[in-house]
Amino acid sequence: MSEEKKTYSYDASSIQALEGMEHVRMRPSMYIGDVGPRGLHHLVYEVVDNSIDEAMGGYCDTIDVTINEDNSVTTRDNGRGIPVGIHEKEGVSALQVVMTKIGAGGKFDKDSYKVSGGLHGVGVSCVNALSDLLTATIHKEGKVWQQEYSKGKALYPVKTIGESDFTGTIVTFLPDKSIFKQTTEFNYDTLATRMRELSYLNKGITITLTDKRSTDDEGNFISEVFYSDEGLPEFIKYLDSTREQLTSKIISMEGEKNGIPVEVAMVYNTSYAENLHSYVNNINTHEGGTHLSGFRRGLTGTLKKYADESGLLKNVKFEIAGDDFREGLTAIISVKVAEPQFEGQTKTKLGNREVSAAVSQSVSEMLTNYLEENPNDAKIIVQKVILAATARHAARKAREMVQRKTVMSIGGLPGKLSDCSETDPAQCEIFLVEGDSAGGTAKQGRDRNFQAILPLRGKILNVEKAMQHKVFENEEIKNMFTALGVSIGTEEDPRALNLSKVRYHKVVIMCDADVDGSHIATLILTFFFRYMREMVEQGYIYIATPPLYLVKKGQKREYAWDDDQRDFIAQQMGGTVNIQRYKGLGEMNADQLWDTTMNPEFRTLRQVVIDSPTEADRVFSMLMGDEVPPRREFIEKNAKYAKIDV
Repeated sequence: MSEEKKTYSYDASSIQALEGMEHVRMRPSMYIGDVGPRGLHHLVYEVVDNSIDEAMGGYCDTIDVTINEDNSVTTRDNGRGIPVGIHEKEGVSALQVVMTKIGAGGKFDKDSYKVSGGLHGVGVSCVNALSDLLTATIHKEGKVWQQEYSKGKALYPVKTIGESDFTGTIVTFLPDKSIFKQTTEFNYDTLATRMRELSYLNKGITITLTDKRSTDDEGNFISEVFYSDEGLPEFIKYLDSTREQLTSKIISMEGEKNGIPVEVAMVYNTSYAENLHSYVNNINTHEGGTHLSGFRRGLTGTLKKYADESGLLKNVKFEIAGDDFREGLTAIISVKVAEPQFEGQTKTKLGNREVSAAVSQSVSEMLTNYLEENPNDAKIIVQKVILAATARHAARKAREMVQRKTVMSIGGLPGKLSDCSETDPAQCEIFLVEGDSAGGTAKQGRDRNFQAILPLRGKILNVEKAMQHKVFENEEIKNMFTALGVSIGTEEDPRALNLSKVRYHKVVIMCDADVDGSHIATLILTFFFRYMREMVEQGYIYIATPPLYLVKKGQKREYAWDDDQRDFIAQQMGGTVNIQRYKGLGEMNADQLWDTTMNPEFRTLRQVVIDSPTEADRVFSMLMGDEVPPRREFIEKNAKYAKIDV
């Protein structure tokens, strides 16, 4: 039976021209990054950014964010209120234009906003497009105006619903479950991290976050108020609260250079990590850019000049590199740019050339004044730099040893590595397995076509408290570098990573489901965050989730990953059941490990993502640093999430 061949014409009528809001709904990831938890929370940030823009213009000082019982979010500010008059060109209320037209908004009017964050005029309309229901309530000119929308379309014209002496904008939105299929549940801690960050970046603004889905012991809604008097210096204190400060006070400046507002705060500590965090118009530019390069140039040039002129380097026999000046430094650079030009993979790298000189000059003036006024601190900083340079020379030799053991060298791959036969990195995955015993089981259970196994002996080095050369000398860390095929560092930047020859696009950390296993996983994550952050940022790092229980009754066998699931399965089976608690991976045979933890069809892998680089920096420093009280407080606060064996 022959199939009739259909022909289609390809002409002007074949071209589908989507209106802005329809395009947002069809391609949401183009506008908010993704449709997972990160994109979901980005909706809140976009609405709050509009209120922050009002605050930066001097029209608003209070912002309230509430997660409602139905998981909708309400933001309220005391700004001027979105205009509600008839828009001359569109013939409808300006509010409706702002909420339903991509690219509409006051951010394009230089008289309304000198600088702005968010998505540069598309933010709130994108939120509207991706919401099942959105209500905008405007208090303005003595009246209360309101309009509701569904999936970006207005349900009725803007109307007045009352009178009010208050001015401001209130937006309530419920995310569309057909868009956010993974989850529409907002995480309080994720939102709190961003609100705290915004309060530090915009001092003098009160931001309140309330969660009406849960209450404290006294029956009150969970709520926090974020407010900063000092701004960035307070941000530094928060980030470095678990590190030992070297200098007597935080070095900071705030001013305007070449028409660009620049704020900088920095402090040296006893750690060996460099922690630079940069922002443009409140956006975290984790890929850096011209403002970060300007900071580095200003810092290095000023410190080197001071050290040379003070004679503190006269006994140093080797060259001091730029990286040496930044070891143990925590700094925040925040600039406000009228028309930011972003580049880079995630559009978070600033490209404006004029910003580099403005930041460099500002940092140079700030540091020069500080070093002259605080000679004791100046001496401590230079001594720290000399120590860093000495360690760098030792680290270079250790790093060269690692480089010589890369895949292309005579040393070849680590002897412990059981590699896969596939050579395309995009198809390959490697399991970093806790212990030789579990590693042996994983080797037997794996699919050797695309799964590699690297057993790690015991707990790897805590890189948070180790000098660079100690890190590169550690055998387990050398094995990881070599197995992954990653080249490390240059003379200019010892921590620079070259991923061009990375051998696996999935690196799976597989540890026991107990306290020791969690500690080992955290040590490995700390290593990746401090020395291979690009692999985390590109989505290569995952954590395996082995089951906690095997529930058996006769021939029936089911696995459970938590206590609730265990109890449910036991109840479903009925009668007397046998429950086996897995203490470690080694207690499972090869088939069980494959079925539950390694088989792509049934396993659950948790991808490691960095929502906030500043918060991740603080948490790793707190968990893996020397200070015990903050770590104890964190564990007690998060104990409900922990699985603790007693």
